[in-house]
Amino acid sequence: MKGLLSFATLFVSFSTLICCALPALFVMLGAGATFASLLGVFPQLIWFSEHKGIVFFVAGVLLFANVLVRIFVPPQCPADPQRAAECSRAQRVSGFILKVSVIAYLIGGFFAFVAPFLV
Repeated sequence: MKGLLSFATLFVSFSTLICCALPALFVMLGAGATFASLLGVFPQLIWFSEHKGIVFFVAGVLLFANVLVRIFVPPQCPADPQRAAECSRAQRVSGFILKVSVIAYLIGGFFAFVAPFLV
């Protein structure tokens, strides 16, 4: 369950980048036509932009739940030293992925809700 929550959190937080940060980045770099071509090939990506409120709400709930799990549920690593080392490494990787997810969420949130008002 904990692994599924981490995976869902990573997926949804990166979807915030697809809806908001990547379009702004492409336009800022002068590659708006490239992004328009990308949307021509993958028109399903437009859904994320059209429903950014839902995307950000779900991502925020999953990130919050994942942070709570990391804080309040202690890791249960096996007693075997080799497996315990692997478990410890997996915990570090999981923490890194959570941090990357939070950063992706914040970047996407900035471009979705703050940057339009700065123009």
